[in-house]
Amino acid sequence: MRDKKYDIAVFGLGVMGLNLSLNLADKGISVIASDPLAAPVKAARAVLEPRVALSETPEDAIPMLSTPRRILMMVKAGEPTDMLIDRLAKVLEPGDILVDGGNTHFRDTQARQKRLIERGIRLVGLGVSGGETGARLGPALMAGGDAEAVAALTPLLSAIAAKTHDGESCFGAFGPGGAGHFVKMAHNGIEYALMQIFAELYLLLEGPGGMKPGEIGKLLESWNTGITASYLLEVSAKVLAAVDRETGKPLVEIIRDRAAHKGTGQWTAEAGLELGVAVPAIAAAFSARVLSSRRPQTAGRVPLPLQASFDAAALTNDIRAALPLAMLNAYAQGFALIAEASQTYGWNTDLAGAARVWRAGCIIRAALLEPIVEALQSTGSDLMQTQFASTLVASGEMALRRIVAAGISAGVPIPVLASGIAYLDGLCAPRIGASLIQGQRDFFGAHTFERMDRAGAFRHDWQNDE
Repeated sequence: MRDKKYDIAVFGLGVMGLNLSLNLADKGISVIASDPLAAPVKAARAVLEPRVALSETPEDAIPMLSTPRRILMMVKAGEPTDMLIDRLAKVLEPGDILVDGGNTHFRDTQARQKRLIERGIRLVGLGVSGGETGARLGPALMAGGDAEAVAALTPLLSAIAAKTHDGESCFGAFGPGGAGHFVKMAHNGIEYALMQIFAELYLLLEGPGGMKPGEIGKLLESWNTGITASYLLEVSAKVLAAVDRETGKPLVEIIRDRAAHKGTGQWTAEAGLELGVAVPAIAAAFSARVLSSRRPQTAGRVPLPLQASFDAAALTNDIRAALPLAMLNAYAQGFALIAEASQTYGWNTDLAGAARVWRAGCIIRAALLEPIVEALQSTGSDLMQTQFASTLVASGEMALRRIVAAGISAGVPIPVLASGIAYLDGLCAPRIGASLIQGQRDFFGAHTFERMDRAGAFRHDWQNDE
């Protein structure tokens, strides 16, 4: 056994590392696994052996790998990743390939790539989506880095990735540098927005709609067909249908009304600001999570003096009609961000390829991605300028406006749904007020302005204006 040369090593034996190791073994790939700490190795023996070989330390596994050595690191992002890389760099050789499968910021990935390439070691950033179940049965995988290194990994990663209904592997290579981790970051930003959309729909159906959580769960379950079918809609329906075994109450009413975050939503919003791309749905979803943990203790104790009445059936129908458009807004903003990053950093990322990878295995998989793939193939980058987007706007815009108006009238917090209307108006309205802003900036800062009737930069003598 010790004379055998293994195809790949997996270092990091938490839930994701364990399940990816088993997934690799299922596909006939020989795997040796270890962990920077001794305790996880000991605990993993009963789960992995004999299908996956175990090494007491990562260093002990290196001589047992075929060359070039392929190593998948599944440890926490940040310092734990740096510590493992430093250990491995001492025993690896030029041409060997490290794969960072954590939720790493793309700039950290690029800095590590630059540092390692001086030793001839290649680092691939790999976005992994799908959670524990995806890792075991097939995740969506997003790679970025040296093309030759990615090619050496492709047979293994394609084999373990989720498969779509047409048999296509949900593994994609999206360019050099930190492209893979950037695509995964944008994926998570979209995930934030979609989760918040379903939370807001729940509040609308419960408040103005007058429905109980179990009823809402059944309603969402009935909507999980056609273009709105999605994993997150399915999850939302099941959470709303769940009953607390101790109290007999809907579990969603027992769960504390606050949500944490691990950074990727914030990174996506920050990337939008840095690259000059509007991602209001993602930014609003992140802000909603932050606000949920920072609200005053008295929140909700003083009733709002609102007198609006609602037609519950009409509201429900409008929510159903608006949902595809609300979801499209979230996806479109994520793709716009990836497109700008690709152009800025020279990645040449295939947007339609990202949409194809997300069709199965990952958290944001949805039926909507099928027509999005076709739309992106036709336009290249701007999803909101496609005929598909125009069709969803035509069928859902007025319904979205009505449910946003209902939410505001009822005092229901709906930041992502409301941002969707502002996003559409910003894209489509004849004027958005930027001419006044140009005038303001020239008035107090002499920043100049552009004219409609001729090219160039202009000033106005505001102080002596008559």
